[in-house]
Amino acid sequence: MIGFLAGFSVRRPFVAIAVWVLAAAVAGGLAVDGEVVPGPEPLTNVLDAAVTSEFRLGSGAESVRADVLLEERFQVARPISEVVIVQSGLETVDSPGFRAKVEEVYDEVLSLGSGTVAGAFHFYQSRDPSLVAADGKTTIMPLVLAGGLDQAVGNVPAVLQVVEDADGKDGFRVLMVGEASTLRDYNELAASDLEWGERIGVPVALVILVGLFGTIAAAFLPLGLSLVCIVVALGAVALIGQAFELILFVALMVVMIGLAVGIDYSLLLVSRFRDELARGLDKNAAIERACARAGRTVLFSGVTVVVALCGLLIVPLPYLQSLALGAIVVVLVSLAGALTLLPACLALLGPRINLLPVPFFGKARTRQSGTSGQGFWYLVARGVTRAPLVSTVAVSAPMIAAAVFAFQIQTGINGVDVFPEGTQTREAFFVMEEHFTFGLVNPAEIVIDGDGDSPRVQQAIASLQASLRADGRCLVPPAPPEVNPAGDLTVLRVIIPGEPRSQDAIDIVAAIRDEYVPSAFDRVDAQVFVGGVTANAADVYSAIRSYTPAVFAFVLGLSFLILTVVFRSIVIPAKAVLMNLLSVGAAYGLIVLVFQKGVATELLGFQHAQVIDVWIPLFMFAILFGLSMDYHVFLLARIRERYEETGNNTEAVAHGLQSTGGLITGAALIMVAVFGAFASGKTLINQQVGFGLAVAISLDATLIRSILLPAAMELLGSRNWYLPTPLRWLPNLTTETVRHKPENPRHR
Repeated sequence: MIGFLAGFSVRRPFVAIAVWVLAAAVAGGLAVDGEVVPGPEPLTNVLDAAVTSEFRLGSGAESVRADVLLEERFQVARPISEVVIVQSGLETVDSPGFRAKVEEVYDEVLSLGSGTVAGAFHFYQSRDPSLVAADGKTTIMPLVLAGGLDQAVGNVPAVLQVVEDADGKDGFRVLMVGEASTLRDYNELAASDLEWGERIGVPVALVILVGLFGTIAAAFLPLGLSLVCIVVALGAVALIGQAFELILFVALMVVMIGLAVGIDYSLLLVSRFRDELARGLDKNAAIERACARAGRTVLFSGVTVVVALCGLLIVPLPYLQSLALGAIVVVLVSLAGALTLLPACLALLGPRINLLPVPFFGKARTRQSGTSGQGFWYLVARGVTRAPLVSTVAVSAPMIAAAVFAFQIQTGINGVDVFPEGTQTREAFFVMEEHFTFGLVNPAEIVIDGDGDSPRVQQAIASLQASLRADGRCLVPPAPPEVNPAGDLTVLRVIIPGEPRSQDAIDIVAAIRDEYVPSAFDRVDAQVFVGGVTANAADVYSAIRSYTPAVFAFVLGLSFLILTVVFRSIVIPAKAVLMNLLSVGAAYGLIVLVFQKGVATELLGFQHAQVIDVWIPLFMFAILFGLSMDYHVFLLARIRERYEETGNNTEAVAHGLQSTGGLITGAALIMVAVFGAFASGKTLINQQVGFGLAVAISLDATLIRSILLPAAMELLGSRNWYLPTPLRWLPNLTTETVRHKPENPRHR
């Protein structure tokens, strides 16, 4: 199949390129012409309509069942609440100036219309003392935005504009915070990080490619192909999103992974093509040989990445599934591009791939292309294989030491309190916590599905309220529970202090679910569900804890099976799994050191955090396991090819590292540049993900592939290729097509 696709592209290069140009044009119309962040403007492309800002859970989660019951029985969508804060440094709420300011802001907010703001009230209407701070200089104005969360996120900028216009005037501070405004701020920060990552990552990748290839023509080809594949992948995601709602940040995932793997796959094929040209083959023969040898390596590497990402689809969290789906799509598109579009471009360029050499780099690279003499990486490999045990210990010891810190990881969900300083919602959060409680913005909702007029149900609710008041960690408002018109659903709202996604808040929800509700409703004919933002976060924790073992088993098991078939060995995949786990563990440990413990946090420009976002370790495992296998397959394919030719394990390791060391290092540098660019963004999540991925790739491409793998290959010798007799029936799917004598019996 690889040969057929590449052969067709070489024979009909203009047809292949035209197909991709058409696909990119259509995809651009679907996904690229609009905003990444939804705004109040009309939707301008299909991708905007396919994504949501809401972090939803699967239908089986308790918090989701609570939301569904509320919407069905009350016949209205869950209200999206916001709080406007008006604060004076001198005046109190009793002064006419303070009242005038509050009423002015109130009138401006309501003037936006019922399509934006469904309702609002203030202290001077209700005279509710809970709306005024103890010092009398701060008051809050609760309001409800129209529509569901996506509509509210689109409309909230208009309200924020009113707040910003009033802030700082007449000696008053005016702020706003709530679910929609917080999500809007987060979306804008993430979009800013995406733009920054592209602005930094693409030029740095180009510089590295120029250094690797030494010519402008060869450097631009992998970068251009990856950008085309990203556009096509975004269009594909837009179409998929018509059937399955995707999270907004799927676009960020497509760009980040697309830059990394698109350049990676193209880099291998272009390098192999130039090597074959340097050996004297003509253009078509060089493309055929490059695709026959390196093309299979790229294919099996991509399949391994996809398998690892498919593990995330097991977790019933649409957020993780969306990110995984976006990454899977862009990897598949990048594979297709590398095996069709790239050969077509090479067929048109031919030897002109070496045009526009860069001074110094150009001459050196073109002269070295295609040679595999005793260069730097050959000498490194021979040095390692002379003392394999020492090399193994020297690399493993510090990585294991770093991995030990992974056991101290504290996971959670970082909220508005860790937004960058100066963010409007972050400032509002701290004002709410100082003078009121942020729990007023996002109360927990205890939903009782049962006869609201039943004495036993009413007695159970009273008992639950008493238990909550005795707990002391939360506030039960004096207002009676709300009952729907049919009388078969009751909702009790509870105020939980602090950031609603914090561990303290989640502990309170756990106590409600596991202790207070079972005790109060024992033998009562009613079902009770706890909903709200905090309950939603608790359900996220529960889902990830429950499904993590299944994801690990799926990814490790299938990767082992694929590598066993590809390399016809059970030792090679076992080593690959262990080495990848080592690099992932070390990356986890370094994240803990930097973000939790604050080691070099300020030096690196990161924020200190009490917790690592709970989904990040699982997400990183799948991404890193797949990407690390890329390098493993690249290197082992060359080692196996040489070993089959010579039967000399030591020489095969040295030749393999010499042939791929520069490529692996260059590809890793590009990935580190891309991930590092995203890590330099403003949001803590992007910092944690980008740093973790960049560090793991750095360790993997240097210590693991350059030292530990050659040392382990030398220690095991011919045992590397051991395949038990009962497995000899496995198909021989080599990653490299070799033209030499039959398989050497020594490595059976």
